[in-house]
Amino acid sequence: MTLPTPTSPSVVLTEQTDAPRPRHRKRRVRNKSRGPSFNRLIPNILTMLGLCAGLMGMRFAIEGRFQAAAAALLISAFIDGLDGRIARMLRGATRFGAEFDSLSDFLCFGVAPSFLLYFWAIKDSNRYAFLPCLLFTVCMALRLARFNANLDGEELKPKYASNFFTGVPAPAGAGLALFPLFLGLEAQKLGIDWLYNLTRLPWLPDFTLTSTALLLVSTLPVWSFKNFKVPAQFVLPLMLGTGIYAVVLVADPWAALAAAGVIYMVLLPLSRRSFLKLKKAAEDLHKDDTETPSSP
Repeated sequence: MTLPTPTSPSVVLTEQTDAPRPRHRKRRVRNKSRGPSFNRLIPNILTMLGLCAGLMGMRFAIEGRFQAAAAALLISAFIDGLDGRIARMLRGATRFGAEFDSLSDFLCFGVAPSFLLYFWAIKDSNRYAFLPCLLFTVCMALRLARFNANLDGEELKPKYASNFFTGVPAPAGAGLALFPLFLGLEAQKLGIDWLYNLTRLPWLPDFTLTSTALLLVSTLPVWSFKNFKVPAQFVLPLMLGTGIYAVVLVADPWAALAAAGVIYMVLLPLSRRSFLKLKKAAEDLHKDDTETPSSP
């Protein structure tokens, strides 16, 4: 009977070392991308689209396509009303966004309107007729610079003053200056030749540009409609009126825009009256507080 030969220790050691060892996989650490979140980019993207719309409006004016030019500025104004509110909703308001929005407003509402009116009626006039265009653009730059300078002291303003702009805001100023263009496009649509020819005379655009430029840099208090409270009895008429105006704007945009300019001019004295009334009430309240003797 043969006995099994014992395995030498060297052989056992060799067999154990030849066995595959389990490998521990290292976890890959993902590099976090640095940069602003997409929420912060959305308002800036909208501002850029509005800027492009303003530039396209200037191009259409050079080509004589004034309806397309006016529509491009309307799109720019619509985007300008959205980007700030969306930035506050998404908590994406930044200093860069505010400065970018101001530069876009200067081009779309300060340069483009005078550009459109120049090619609409002023181009073939005398060499001094371009001065109102320069005045409007310079006053728009001053108005935007004053607005940006007052942002840091916004919390120091009285509570009643927070519902008012100082001077006509930039989009409204552009709309007032473009009144001859809106009226002329509507007259062209209706076939009213005498009214169309009247809007193509240089003196009417010169008048709207000059008067609007003075309103831009004025200290006139203008309703901002941000925290505007509507009395309960006027809520339903306001909603119905807004719906009717929206229908007219879609069906007959140039007449609706021209009428909006007239209505806005009518509201300016009412806005000043409301501001003075609130200011007097605040001053009387402060005077009563100071005259009331303190209790022992």
